[in-house]
Amino acid sequence: MGFPKTFMWGGATAANQIEGAYNVAGRGLSVRDVMTAGSLKKRRTITYENTDGTPGRGLVLPKGAHGKIFEDEYYPNHEGIDFYHHYKEDIALFAEMGFKMFRLSLSWSRIFPNGNEEEPNQAGLDFYHSVFDELKKYDIEPLVTISHFELPLYLEERYGGWSNRKLIDYYVHFAQTVLTEYQHEVRYWLTFNEINTTVMFLAIRSGKTDDNSYQDAYQQLHYQLVASAKAVQIGHHINNDFIIGCMICGIVSYPLTPDPKDILKDRYAWEQNIFYSGDVQCLGEYPTFAKRLWHEHNVTLDITASDLNELKKGTVDLYTFSYYMSSISTTHDTDNMVGGNFSMGAKNPYLKYSQWQWADDPMGLQYYLEVIYDRYKLPMMIVENGLGANDVVTKDEKIHDNYRIDYMKKHILAMKTALNNGVNLIGYTSWGCIDLVSAGTGQMSKRYGFIYVDQDDTGAGSMKRIRKDSFYWYQKVIATNGETL
Repeated sequence: MGFPKTFMWGGATAANQIEGAYNVAGRGLSVRDVMTAGSLKKRRTITYENTDGTPGRGLVLPKGAHGKIFEDEYYPNHEGIDFYHHYKEDIALFAEMGFKMFRLSLSWSRIFPNGNEEEPNQAGLDFYHSVFDELKKYDIEPLVTISHFELPLYLEERYGGWSNRKLIDYYVHFAQTVLTEYQHEVRYWLTFNEINTTVMFLAIRSGKTDDNSYQDAYQQLHYQLVASAKAVQIGHHINNDFIIGCMICGIVSYPLTPDPKDILKDRYAWEQNIFYSGDVQCLGEYPTFAKRLWHEHNVTLDITASDLNELKKGTVDLYTFSYYMSSISTTHDTDNMVGGNFSMGAKNPYLKYSQWQWADDPMGLQYYLEVIYDRYKLPMMIVENGLGANDVVTKDEKIHDNYRIDYMKKHILAMKTALNNGVNLIGYTSWGCIDLVSAGTGQMSKRYGFIYVDQDDTGAGSMKRIRKDSFYWYQKVIATNGETL
């Protein structure tokens, strides 16, 4: 009982949050490169130039506008933590912890600067070859996300991003290029990061939930699902040993009360936010409740017979997901509300909440694992999990992050329970194993890592790497295969 000997312990990152070097060696601009910094109470914004030449900023890029970098703004993704120049040092630290797996993503605009070129940027390809060579030196298995919330800016400006069917072909060309290029260096692949958030975070990201917003969100998601299915088929054709997975944002939902209306609302939340995307990627077809979801918001999708055929043929081998917190569904009015970084709704009176208003709920992780494994019967990985917190460096350069150790210890115990209950869980890569720029707020102060990076929310700092107490704790966890917590 407990973790199998082959269990893959490790950590996870994303290119746009760690690499930096945003304008180095032929890399083009990504949508993340025109995003300003934010905070818990201040949204990140996109800066741009309107068609008449006037500057602007907002939550989305207006039609006809061009993303613009302004000298008086701070763009945290430009430098990240400079993994581009520190990758050997960072991978050595991962190896010191005993990592079996490292999850990273590829910067689309580093390989195809505009996103639609025929030939890739060789310097971009070479960079990732160097990273994979370094991982191989320490016997660390790479887990590669092809697209992790990072679209070349040109594709957003020229085509409107994933609202345009043309994006399927551009993504497929990108995927085929990297699947072919790295076929002897990478075995584990994920097609899209948290693909379900296109619909799940609609209200938070757009500030509105009108029918037009849902129409666009479901259409974007459909094109991504088709692109994912095509990439899976291409990968399996290139190398039969590839293990290709989906990646779902796994926010567990509970009903607030036993009122049947709350029970049904919660069921519908699972269907829209979790099962909808999972069913398509794992079972190869839209679920029966999809028609109800579309009808609720007068959604009419551009779906072809060829699309449906691609979805059927392009099912994944592996179910991976992120898990940080749980949420509440209710039809009742309540004054006890939560509001923070990608969290909203009623507060659970049985749980504690982080500074960023995320519920600390390890049992929710066990619940999610058991529900999903029962539904799909596919091997599972938790590829994001962790606690974002403010860390304090002492005068002798120590970081005593017992709060992080406590959070992770409880979640690993929940994983062990799920394993003992029959779930085929094969890996765990904690999020932000080294401090990185927060995707939601653009902050460095919201730290997840076992390794501290000396950089603040304004970009100031030496970039020095410092081992936290959790570094040594996780080292023991891996060495004992989860037995010493």
